[in-house]
Amino acid sequence: MTGGTMADDLVIVPASSGMVSDILRLEEACFSAPWTRKMLEAELSGNPFAHFLVAQDGAGAIVGYHCFWIVFEELRLMNLAVCESRRRQGLARRLVIEALQTGLSRSATRAVLEVRASNQAALALYRQLGFAPVSTRRQYYTNPIEDAVLMELDPLAVPAQRLQGRVPNVGGGSVPAH
Repeated sequence: MTGGTMADDLVIVPASSGMVSDILRLEEACFSAPWTRKMLEAELSGNPFAHFLVAQDGAGAIVGYHCFWIVFEELRLMNLAVCESRRRQGLARRLVIEALQTGLSRSATRAVLEVRASNQAALALYRQLGFAPVSTRRQYYTNPIEDAVLMELDPLAVPAQRLQGRVPNVGGGSVPAH
């Protein structure tokens, strides 16, 4: 992004089981009802539908992650977290776009997600990426109890807009930031 707000040292890579402790720390810092270590381990090693990406800085610290499932023709965005110091720099967008691209490459035709009704930043991000709200799931979340907005992107597509910044892609290549 312009002005160096997005560090040039970020890389997005597939998560490994050796990263669970770092992912758990980020999960606990970002969510009021975080996934447990056992849940994260199950997603990383026991769920054949799960895909798990992490964003690492130049020192190898995990500053963001995204867990998503591809279940036949459906991409399900499960959990997305970015550490507070890296928010509003395009990293969440980049992680979601990686998921959308992976879904398309695996023949997914639509994407779905739930988001807290109060999470205005996430709602705005998903709307910018083309997701539309389709329903509300009453009292879906705990701690605090809150509604979830169910959103979908149907048909599945990756946004074509281009911004001036560049963010490292999976494997270290550079792609436009969104």
